[in-house]
Amino acid sequence: MTRERLYLYDTTLRDGQQTQGVQFSTTEKLRITQVLSDLGVDYIEGGWPGANPTDSEYFETVGQMTPTLAAFGMTKRAGRSAENDDVLAAVLNAGTPAVCIVGKSHAFHVSTALGISNDENTENIRASIAHIVDQGREALFDAEHFFDGYKSDPDYALEAIHAAHAAGARWIVLCDTNGGSLPEEVGRITRAVIASGIPGDRLGIHTHNDTEHAVANSLAAVSAGARQIQGTLNGLGERCGNANLITLIPTLLLKEPYASAYETGVTLDALKGLKAASRVLDDVLNRVPAKQAAYIGSSAFAHKAGLHASAIAKNPATYEHIDPALVGNSRIIPMSNQAGQSNLRERLLRAGLEVAPGDARLARILDRIKEQEARGYSYDTAQASFELLARRELGLLPDFFEVKRYRVTVERRRNKRGKMVSLSEAVVVVKIDGRKVLNVSESQGEDGRDRGPVNALSRALAKDLGPYQHIIDDMRLVDFKVRITDGGTEAVTRVIIDSADAAGRTWSTVGVSANIVDASFDALLDAINWKLLRDGAEV
Repeated sequence: MTRERLYLYDTTLRDGQQTQGVQFSTTEKLRITQVLSDLGVDYIEGGWPGANPTDSEYFETVGQMTPTLAAFGMTKRAGRSAENDDVLAAVLNAGTPAVCIVGKSHAFHVSTALGISNDENTENIRASIAHIVDQGREALFDAEHFFDGYKSDPDYALEAIHAAHAAGARWIVLCDTNGGSLPEEVGRITRAVIASGIPGDRLGIHTHNDTEHAVANSLAAVSAGARQIQGTLNGLGERCGNANLITLIPTLLLKEPYASAYETGVTLDALKGLKAASRVLDDVLNRVPAKQAAYIGSSAFAHKAGLHASAIAKNPATYEHIDPALVGNSRIIPMSNQAGQSNLRERLLRAGLEVAPGDARLARILDRIKEQEARGYSYDTAQASFELLARRELGLLPDFFEVKRYRVTVERRRNKRGKMVSLSEAVVVVKIDGRKVLNVSESQGEDGRDRGPVNALSRALAKDLGPYQHIIDDMRLVDFKVRITDGGTEAVTRVIIDSADAAGRTWSTVGVSANIVDASFDALLDAINWKLLRDGAEV
C-alpha cells in the first residue's frame, strides 16, 4: 500500500517566540534549527525578517539547512503595490526558499482590524502571493481566523483562500487562530474547503491549544484531507500554545490509521531522538520538563501501583501503549507506600540489584519506605534517594565520606554603592579517609547577586572531596523544588533536587525537615553519594 506524504512545518522560532516570557537569541535559534533539521521536519519557519534585529540576524547567519527554510510576514498593505511594500520586501530579502504570509480570512477582522473592504483585502492577498511566486519562491498563505471566519461568513472565507490558491500559493494553511474550534468542526470545514475546489495536498492546518484540542484538531484536518501540519516543539506558543509536534510526530508514525496511511520526513530512527529534542528546548528556555508530557515526559511510562508493576514485569504491553524506547524515553517504577514487592524488585533490578522473591530484606525496605513517607518523604520522583535507601538496607552502600558539621549564615549589608544586599556563606566539614576537610563558600554569582544559602551549601559541599573531586566536578543542580507538607507552626518542608552531569544523566533526590536548609542539605548529600556510587568511586 502506497502511503501519502504528510509535511511537517515547524514554527517554534516564530509563533513559539510569541509565548509570554520567551525571547530567543540568534545562537539559541540556530541551536533549535539544528535540532529540527536532525529530527526531519520539512519546513522551519525562522521568524519575521525586519520585525526585530534577532530575526534579521538569524536569516543572515543560518545558511542552508536540510529542511526548507521559511520567512514569515504579512500581506501587502492597502494603497500600495506588492512591489513597493517595504514590509513584504524585507521578508523576500531574507532569501529563503519559502515565504509564508498571513492574511485575514474573517470578514469581521477585515473591517474591524484592518478597516478596509473585503475586495481590498482579497486583492492584497492575491497580489502578495503572486509577487512571491514571481520571485521564484514557494508561497504559503496563512488564512488567519479561517475557521471562525468560515462559521461567520463562509462565502468570504472561501473567497480569501481561493484568491491565494489562484495566485499560485503552494500551501493554503487553515488557521484556528483563537483556538476555539473543536475536532468535528475542523474536519467538517476542511472537507468543505476541499469540496470547494482546493485540493487536500495543497492544504495545511495551524491550530492553537486554547481548548486543549490543538493536536486533535490537527489530526481531524489530516483525516479530512489536509496534508501539511504546522506546530511547535513542546506546544510552545501564544496564550495556551500551538499544536505540539512532539505529540503529533509519534502519533503519526506509531498510531493507526496514520502510520499505515501516511509518511513524513521523520524516520523511526530519528524518532528515538524525540525526547532529546524536547529537552533541548526546555534547556534553552531554562524550563523544567513537563513530567506528564505525552510520550516523552518522565512520568509517561511510570508505573506506581503494585498491580501495574507486576503485570509490566510479565509483559510491558499490559500498561504501555508503545515501547518507550521508540521515542527515546524509558520505563520508571516509582517507589511509594502504595508499592508492593513487584515494584520494589523491578526497581532494584533496574539499579543493578537482583533480590530473590520472598527475601526478608524486601519487607524491610518497604517498611522503611512507608516509615519515611509518613515523615513527609516522597520517592515517586526521587529515584536516586530511593536507590540509596534500598542499598543501605541491603548493606550495599559504601561510606564515601562523613559530614561532621555544617553552618550557613546570611548577612544583610550595604555594598560600596550604598545598596542593601544579601550574602550567604556556608561552612561544611567532612571527614575523608580519617582526614577532616573544611570547605567554605559564598553564594555570590558571577553577576554579583546572591544565589541563596542552598547555593552556598552546594558549593561548599562539592568544593573539595579529595579523591572523589574529579568524579563530581561535572555535576550541576538543574532544579530545586520546595513543598510544605503540613501547615502552621508544625510545617514540614520537602525539598526535591534534580541534578545532571556531563554524561547527560539526570537524577532526583529528596530531603525532609522542619528546617529548609537541613532538608536541602540532605537532598544535596544524596545527589553526591548517588553520583559517586554510579561512577564507581572506591572507598
